[in-house]
Amino acid sequence: MHIVLVGVNHKSAPIELRERLAFRPEQIPTALNTLQRDIGLDEVAILSTCNRVEIYGAVADSNGTMERLYQFLSEHSGLDREELARRLYSYTEPQSVHHLFAVASGLDSMVIGEAEVLAQVKQAYAWARECQATGKVLNALFQRALNAAKAVRSETAIGRGGTSIGAVSVELAGKIFKQLSETVVLLIGAGKNGEVTLKRLTERGVRDVRIMNRSPERAAHLACEYGATPLALEQLPAQLREVDIIISSTSAPAYLLRLADIAPTMRARHQQPLCLVDLGVPRNIEPAIGALENVYLFDIDSLQGLVEQSNEQRQEAVGHSQRILDRKVELFLSWWREGDSHELAGRHRNSG
Repeated sequence: MHIVLVGVNHKSAPIELRERLAFRPEQIPTALNTLQRDIGLDEVAILSTCNRVEIYGAVADSNGTMERLYQFLSEHSGLDREELARRLYSYTEPQSVHHLFAVASGLDSMVIGEAEVLAQVKQAYAWARECQATGKVLNALFQRALNAAKAVRSETAIGRGGTSIGAVSVELAGKIFKQLSETVVLLIGAGKNGEVTLKRLTERGVRDVRIMNRSPERAAHLACEYGATPLALEQLPAQLREVDIIISSTSAPAYLLRLADIAPTMRARHQQPLCLVDLGVPRNIEPAIGALENVYLFDIDSLQGLVEQSNEQRQEAVGHSQRILDRKVELFLSWWREGDSHELAGRHRNSG
């Protein structure tokens, strides 16, 4: 049995390509089924986040598997296969194993040590299990990757400080509005990224935070917890005239804010500055909006400079984290090789 991985991340591909490869939650079951039925993976899981799209598979015969996965992703995204192939990375064991352990631990994230990716790996694994797409190999792989991530976070300082894209986006907004506590902030999306962003906003003393979400109940729950104001998505046009900062992190398949919405709004606002931070993949805000006067638009790739500053502060913990991962990966590989050798011996006995 081989453990294979094909994917892209923030280091190998820009957001324009990642958003076309992204899988929405409702697409996952069909995609997993296709990967098993048509691509020939015995076990499979899909990890799709704002920074990466990765397919993990277990397969008895890996011959031709990578090429089939490339074709699958080309058809899913509508991207030319050769163009896409230049951006994709593909690994087999042990590199595929080490990569997942590093991803779950936040060592392969844009913001090193971010906590959100651990929840995203858990969710990817849960979806795959619910669809009965995992078995002995991927169950052990993901469980041990999650265990390794917890060890890294508990035994090192990798997670201290502003270790999230949401936290970095708040720091960015603070560079535009010196008195961040006096601003009116609209948060669109109440998922994990949204919650971390909301927490950081309240820590920075922002008193007027408004929350919109596809699930009004989720928005109301977060608003109650953090002293914010829940709003319906239908109120978005009216809010554009009142807010100073909009931070959006949804998985909406189409733009929530378009140039046609913002251009007349800026005139009505008398050109008061508007900061837009788009953490969505696919993007939630039409890129052309960034050309408007007094509009400051940042997507997730635009945060790289601030992220690098944040990462420099964690470099000491990275080495310690890497040593923990190396030990955990070797333990998994020893278990896995032993199982493969027992299976092979059983086949020889049966054939004899």
